[in-house]
Amino acid sequence: MRGTAMLTPRIRTLGTALREARIDARFGLRELARRVGTNPALVSNWELGQRVPALEDVAGILGALGVVGAEKQRILQLARGTAEPGWVARGKQSDPDHLGGLLACERAATSVVEWQPLLVPGLLQIPDYARALFLADGLPLKDAERQAEIRMMRRPLVVGPGAIPCEVLLGEAALRNPVGGPATMARQLRFLADLMATSAKLSVRVVPAGYGGHPGLAGRFCVYYVEVGDPIVYFEHQHSGAFLLDEGTDTYCEVADRIREVSLDSRASAAFVQRTAQEFREIAQGKKPEGPRNMLG
Repeated sequence: MRGTAMLTPRIRTLGTALREARIDARFGLRELARRVGTNPALVSNWELGQRVPALEDVAGILGALGVVGAEKQRILQLARGTAEPGWVARGKQSDPDHLGGLLACERAATSVVEWQPLLVPGLLQIPDYARALFLADGLPLKDAERQAEIRMMRRPLVVGPGAIPCEVLLGEAALRNPVGGPATMARQLRFLADLMATSAKLSVRVVPAGYGGHPGLAGRFCVYYVEVGDPIVYFEHQHSGAFLLDEGTDTYCEVADRIREVSLDSRASAAFVQRTAQEFREIAQGKKPEGPRNMLG
């Protein structure tokens, strides 16, 4: 549920891990609560991330469920760091803990601002584009297809009747890089252009490649604004994801403001996305493209 007072992605991820372990062991809430000597409501609160279990409670739950080995150590490691405001989730975005932290941010968010200099943001990707990225990341085809499906399932956060306000600041390179090939890129940009034209809560603004230096060149980030407390800032790296929850998040809100100042307005951004989609379509059809255009030229 969005807007709850529990805003820590790590605690949310721990709760999800405990719930999945219970379901895998085919335990009901009442049976598990009886085994560990507590009440079902408290176990439910732990699983929902609304209350924080002590390390001893987590160990008792895992013992009752028969969780051992690497999975036990993974969940205990989550429990050991719940008092820390920030968190570095190891593994790629498709890994359970990393993805769990990201989903926790999305559930708590009341609005989102994302800066993506090189790629179309995940929540705005079409399946072919997402699949191509996962394949390039080394996932087998079956796993890449599954991760693409999961990404599509997250899209209602920014598109549809339950969408929250979302602003995407998009580098020109994200529109030029032919992920999945020209035909896939043409469909991706056509989809993005349609969203820009029809979604009342989505704003996309493009930052020209020829502008020069600006603070966004330091790297991508996403700011999740929440109902209670400071925003959550998320960074995705090659084999980890970082979640920042302290006062330093204000810096990234200011950086987003500065990137916004060097971006095209909504109308010019939409025109450029449409034009680039047409260029990729012509390449896919074997026609001679006009060649890259400089948005400042």
